[in-house]
Amino acid sequence: MERPQVIFLDAVGTIIGVKGSVGEVYSQIAQEFGVTISADILNTKFIHSFKAAPPPIFPDADNQDILQCEFDWWQKIAINTFESVGAMQEFSDFPAFFSELYIHFGTAEPWFVYPDVLPALANWRRLGIELGVVSNFDSRIYSVLQSLGLRDFFTSITISTQARAAKPDPQIFAVALEKHNCPPTAAWHIGDSVKEDYQGAKAAGLRGIWINRQQEGK
Repeated sequence: MERPQVIFLDAVGTIIGVKGSVGEVYSQIAQEFGVTISADILNTKFIHSFKAAPPPIFPDADNQDILQCEFDWWQKIAINTFESVGAMQEFSDFPAFFSELYIHFGTAEPWFVYPDVLPALANWRRLGIELGVVSNFDSRIYSVLQSLGLRDFFTSITISTQARAAKPDPQIFAVALEKHNCPPTAAWHIGDSVKEDYQGAKAAGLRGIWINRQQEGK
């Protein structure tokens, strides 16, 4: 197999994961605000709210408004999550709770790096392969990768909110490829979603590689 010029990687669920679950983080921080809800229930409701949300792309927003759009997008998911368990009225100040939650997910604290990631990144870099991130996450990915010691491995980071396209849309891959001046046939994309990463990359002309993290311990 010919060595690629660039290997792109998805972020959440591929190179990094949430410690425990999103529901656990929601539950822990809600408790700091005097609201006690089961982490398992919150996680189930979060997954439902997240899947029901529109893609995180804001085609009509000015560049300076993207950060606020990202914040608002996630806040709607959090509101839907807590509304679905009938807990919104228990918060004396939901905006303060959500601000703390949002900031928390921009730090290293709630995340872990999958154990096979650092050796793979180091090996690819040693082989002279350029590395990039292609993610439907938001601008917090920069601070998260930096705080986890991963940022310097990547020549490029392409996120849906800035590319104005979300995986599996071929456009986000085209934006990423342009940063490396690389044709699709000379690039791989690795991710944990069959639809967004494997099929999305293949449709854009890249070699798609699916990685199954579901069975892995945390």
